Amino acid sequence: MVDEPSEQERTSAESRIASLESRLAAARENEAQRTRSGQQGADAGYRLGNRVLAELLGGMIGGAAVGVAIDWLVGRGSHWGLMVMLFLGIVVAFRNIIRISNRPSE
Repeated sequence: MVDEPSEQERTSAESRIASLESRLAAARENEAQRTRSGQQGADAGYRLGNRVLAELLGGMIGGAAVGVAIDWLVGRGSHWGLMVMLFLGIVVAFRNIIRISNRPSE
């Protein structure tokens, strides 16, 4: 003997399920917005850090490469071209990093 629910119990259960589904959808949407905004901030900081690192390494490596090329073309035994160009590469890299850090955030 199976007791079947009455019509009133069935409609109240369906309305509770519908209410639960709507609240669940709203909670999922709120969670998606919360995690999406936090993830973008973390990604932006990660990109900025990578850009600063690339500027620093690029300035140093580029300056050293140009300095070695100058020393090779001149053909002297001293490495003044390397030292001067490495110093200039570091100065340019720090100037670019300062410009990046002074830029207003989005």
